[in-house]
Amino acid sequence: MIDAVEANALTIEKLEAMTCVCSVGLDMIAIPGDTSASTISGIIADEMAIGMVNQKTTAVRLIPVIGKGVGETAEFGGLLGYAPIIPVNPYSCEAFISRGGRIPAPVHSFKN
Repeated sequence: MIDAVEANALTIEKLEAMTCVCSVGLDMIAIPGDTSASTISGIIADEMAIGMVNQKTTAVRLIPVIGKGVGETAEFGGLLGYAPIIPVNPYSCEAFISRGGRIPAPVHSFKN
């Protein structure tokens, strides 16, 4: 997967899409250190919605790497290895995130 990110063949949007069908979230993804809190919140909200709709547990572990940008590498050392800094969507979701609210628990009563 690291090779795919470095070749620009795998994006954070593609990883989010993959969690809809075959995964449990976004794990240990290095993002630029200057990523806004609202952008990080938007990514987390996306995963929460995916989990609610698919009735499965999802999680997000994003690593904003201070002082690093897209195309650079974060070295974690030891067994943790390294990760390329993956670009995030440049469009703001500040208005959406600032609305607040909650994502409800899955509705199980619609099942037969």
